[in-house]
Amino acid sequence: MASDSFCGRSRRDGNSVRTRAISVGSERGSGTMLALALGAVVMALLLGLLLLAQAGVLASRAASAADLAALAGADAARGLTSGEPCEVAASVVGQHNATLTSCVVTGGEIVEVVTELPYPFNVGVATGHARAGPPP
Repeated sequence: MASDSFCGRSRRDGNSVRTRAISVGSERGSGTMLALALGAVVMALLLGLLLLAQAGVLASRAASAADLAALAGADAARGLTSGEPCEVAASVVGQHNATLTSCVVTGGEIVEVVTELPYPFNVGVATGHARAGPPP
């Protein structure tokens, strides 16, 4: 068997097999970085899901405020309660922390209401639209 200057072993046929020392230090901490990256991706997805759920809740609240305001305004238009229909509707919308953007009384007894409810952090507004009047 011949001795070579490189780090290796000899085979029986006289050819030598080269082996290379692998440095483990260069990959140290790579699992931690992968776990941190995956954690950040999961957190971003959860944040997006939270914002989507909040948008759905605010849209529902804006629609509820519009429905209740239209019903209250229609009752006032029919004379079942006292007050002007749009003033009564504005009062109901204010109790729901929303803004009355439009109130139209058509046909003397039909009230159409549009409301807005702002999203937090000035991202936008959720709108609600409702129409109410006497039963057919």
